[in-house]
Amino acid sequence: MPHAPDPGRRSERARKAILDATLALLHESGYPDLTVEKIAARAGVGKQTIYRWWSGRGAVVLDALVEEIGEAGPPALPDTGDLEADLRLVVRAIVAELADPRLSVTTRALTIETLSSETFATTMRDRLLRPQLDTIKDRLRGRVREDVDLDQAVELLIGPMYHRWMMRTGPLTEAYADGIVDLALAALRPR
Repeated sequence: MPHAPDPGRRSERARKAILDATLALLHESGYPDLTVEKIAARAGVGKQTIYRWWSGRGAVVLDALVEEIGEAGPPALPDTGDLEADLRLVVRAIVAELADPRLSVTTRALTIETLSSETFATTMRDRLLRPQLDTIKDRLRGRVREDVDLDQAVELLIGPMYHRWMMRTGPLTEAYADGIVDLALAALRPR
């Protein structure tokens, strides 16, 4: 039975090298070609070091992405005073990222990990997704009907994109992004 890793043995230099190597390899060759062996070689560590701290490449990628965002969390949403224009920028950016085949491969791989591991899903939700969704929720607060559940409002904006992306039910375009914003705001605006 595996024992819990000893955090005292974890070298900050090795951890940083592993996360940096992971990001570099993701940008160079993408998720399908990413292996723990390649990460270890690039970072100058043994692959046993990686397995001592992470369960596999998905967990390393998740930590690398969280580290890339930084401790400050995701950037605040634009606030020009025009909620509709600001949401269009954000939703268009998400649609563009999902439509990018190279970026989409990593997102799909992490999505598969979330479907096969409740622990991974919880970690990804709490460390990567929740901070991003909370920035949208904060932007909506006070600008939509008072009776609106803000978590549901965020899902109303974000959920359709991910459904279309995951199920491949149609193209991910700026016009589609704008349509989501139009429909969501029609339901959310104060009456």
